[in-house]
Amino acid sequence: MPHAPAGPPTPPDAPAGPPTPPVPLAGLLALEELGLRRIAGPADAELLWVHTSEMADPYPYLLGGELLLSAGVLLTDPDTYVARLVEAGAAALGFGVRPVHDTVPPELVAACDRHGLPLVEVPPGTPFTAIARAVWALMAEARHRELRRVTRAQQALATAAARPDPVPAVLHQLAVRLSGRAALLTAEGEELHAAGRPPSPQVRAALARLSRVVAPSVRPAPASATDTAGAAHLSAYALGGGQGLALTLATDHREPGDHTIAGVAVVLLSLLAAPHQGADEAGRSAALVRLLLGADPADVAPLLGGDGRWTVVHARRSGGEAVDPLAAGALGAALGSALVDAGRGAEAVRVLVPGGDRITQQPGWTLGASAPAPADALDAADTQAARALGRAEATRTPLAVDTPVTGLAALLPPGPAAAHARALLAPLTAPLAETLRCWLSLHGSWDRTAVALSVHRNTVRQRIARCAVLLGVDLDDMDVRTELWLALRQE
Repeated sequence: MPHAPAGPPTPPDAPAGPPTPPVPLAGLLALEELGLRRIAGPADAELLWVHTSEMADPYPYLLGGELLLSAGVLLTDPDTYVARLVEAGAAALGFGVRPVHDTVPPELVAACDRHGLPLVEVPPGTPFTAIARAVWALMAEARHRELRRVTRAQQALATAAARPDPVPAVLHQLAVRLSGRAALLTAEGEELHAAGRPPSPQVRAALARLSRVVAPSVRPAPASATDTAGAAHLSAYALGGGQGLALTLATDHREPGDHTIAGVAVVLLSLLAAPHQGADEAGRSAALVRLLLGADPADVAPLLGGDGRWTVVHARRSGGEAVDPLAAGALGAALGSALVDAGRGAEAVRVLVPGGDRITQQPGWTLGASAPAPADALDAADTQAARALGRAEATRTPLAVDTPVTGLAALLPPGPAAAHARALLAPLTAPLAETLRCWLSLHGSWDRTAVALSVHRNTVRQRIARCAVLLGVDLDDMDVRTELWLALRQE
């Protein structure tokens, strides 16, 4: 059955990027300085972790994929012990001889052969810590190799996207980099473009079925799905735009960084396939080109479609995890836009949504949205969205919208009100004014303001105290707070 892609866990101190590739047991055994020797079980194990335990049954504390190191202090029933390790998903067992056992117990050797668990003899002169250090060093080397491969693939895809025939060029590079077949399919399963060796009829049919799993007509539809057909590994990725286009891949093997490479291709193809998504998208692309070439925003606004207004959305993962390009593209598609800036590191993902009067909550995301703005006021809308995201994170709500001035504040004459606001707030620097605005909007909460501004709560206290001194007011006075809030809303 198709399922979401998965990879081996990444060590906690690893940098962001593709998952860390597993380490072949053979690579560890090849390190002569350790003196390790496989004495039972298969030779093709792959290691994700190293764990040391002298428990009689370490099953509850294993994640799977470990090289478990033990001196057999509490080993009484080798067959049950090995069976439990296999059930927990351990990759191999490293058994240290002496001081507890002079040799590896024959019963343990027989049990590992019987259950298919690789058994490695650790000589007396090799500390378990040396083995752990060697495994992590091999994992770091493998990760660096994978990062270099992914980086080269990203550069090749970007270069291909600049060619006169960008879609076929991107698919060709993807097929070369992943050593397989890459195809762009319509919602009906028709191939628009393809590269790589032609698949068998069985694989072609399986790819068509898999592409329908990610089709927008399916609700809720996953952003990607994987499956197998014989020895072939299959993947399908939904492209942004909501028109049912899907990128499909068929490869002989699957590497940890392949999902990252495919994600880059999805973003590029989502933009490059815009001509297939209707005249509206083509018009918006033309507007963006004119803006980049120096046209006045007001002149290109009619090409943007809708009512000429745009909403800026800032978003972060609710759990704080990093966002890959595929997830960012999927968020944009869910909001109805392919105009996505995935950001870097802790930066928020930014999405430019046409109209956007009905921005909705998105599972797994915290969103901040601006009020709809014309094309020549997007700078201010971007600031509004950032402010709204900070408030959403501080109040732990999935969506906050920076709404325009309404109610009594909207009844004030714009000219005199703005002039009074400028005079009242003139002593404050921009950071102080923003801190005061945020603090007042969060009802004077130090902690929530600190979260919203990504600063320490003591910094908030110092800034608010400075505001009180510069303005010469008592910020505990509700009348003062109300006047300042109205002034800040006029900016």
